Amino acid sequence: MNETFARRLTGLAGIVTAAALIIEVPLYFIYSGPPPDSNVLARLLIAIISLTCLIVFVTAFRELVRRVNPAYEWVGSMAFSAGLVYTTVTLVSSGLEAGAVIAADHSIDPTITVSGTYILYGSIGRMLLALFLTAIGYAISRTNMLPRWTSRSAYILAGVNLAFVPSMFFGNEPANFYAANGWGSTASVGAILSYWLLALGISIYRSANRVTPKVDAPALRH
Repeated sequence: MNETFARRLTGLAGIVTAAALIIEVPLYFIYSGPPPDSNVLARLLIAIISLTCLIVFVTAFRELVRRVNPAYEWVGSMAFSAGLVYTTVTLVSSGLEAGAVIAADHSIDPTITVSGTYILYGSIGRMLLALFLTAIGYAISRTNMLPRWTSRSAYILAGVNLAFVPSMFFGNEPANFYAANGWGSTASVGAILSYWLLALGISIYRSANRVTPKVDAPALRH
């Protein structure tokens, strides 16, 4: 994998991940009461697709960092590890919600009923994303692989996620902005992340056109 291909793959994976998240988030706000099973399962299916693409993104991003500057490969590996753990935790949460909805003989709101997901989606997810975003911001700033706004916005978003880590102390009412499963600590942060990831993906993909092809020494002698 050369640098140009790494940039294109990373960017494309980021764009697809963000697009799926942008479609998913509004599905949480369509119904005021317990949503029908079709709504819940549809948004969870979209989440599975987006998280699968996120795995591709974090893997390609690690390779991109290594290609741009091998000295900072460790930061790329940190972003990869944090992103992979976040993906795993979120997939487990999605599985718990889907299982509860399928097993129930009536419509339920899994964001309230499935109590095991409160902390997984909330505080744990926020901490993992903070680490992930910090690593991405640091890797970008040290390697100068992308414009400055990408690293600075990553740091800001990491701070936002850290601010929601203590939300576990504020109940489980989704209508409460700062609850463990509140619309601020989960849906809103997810929406902001999706649009940021879309912008980042586009920036990475477009940067592939500015990469100067590297010609090895044997080729120059010919």
